Amino acid sequence: MTTSQIPVAEGLFTWPPEDTAPLRLIGSECTACGLVSFPAAPDCVRCASTDAKERLLADQGTLWTYTTQDFRPPSPPYDGPETFEPYAVGYIELPGELLVEARLTEHDPEKLRIGQRMRLTLLPYTVRDDGTEVVTFAFAPAEEETP
Repeated sequence: MTTSQIPVAEGLFTWPPEDTAPLRLIGSECTACGLVSFPAAPDCVRCASTDAKERLLADQGTLWTYTTQDFRPPSPPYDGPETFEPYAVGYIELPGELLVEARLTEHDPEKLRIGQRMRLTLLPYTVRDDGTEVVTFAFAPAEEETP
């Protein structure tokens, strides 16, 4: 039984999740040229400025492209569970910001389409020996809006 949760890495997304504020990825914005980066970076890859500010990124976007992983990758570098489950990885276009590479909660290509609305969510990554669940960010298909 899981006793607690921790993020896969500090500084990737807002933590702990709160009912009053949506989950957000933590990026950075160069104050000199305006380039938005994820994950947050202290230096700008466009203009080499060292002046960046933290920026919370949009929690919804559009599926730009994706691929599915149907077989267990070699270890190392893969450090996921021994029992492999297929997954998908995609690029999500966050409007007016950037493309983010992320796991997708859906791996069936029949249920994914380029241009599909996606929303940010958390996904279990692994469970440590002490029962602590490690979570990571992912994008899920947004529920279709009813007319």
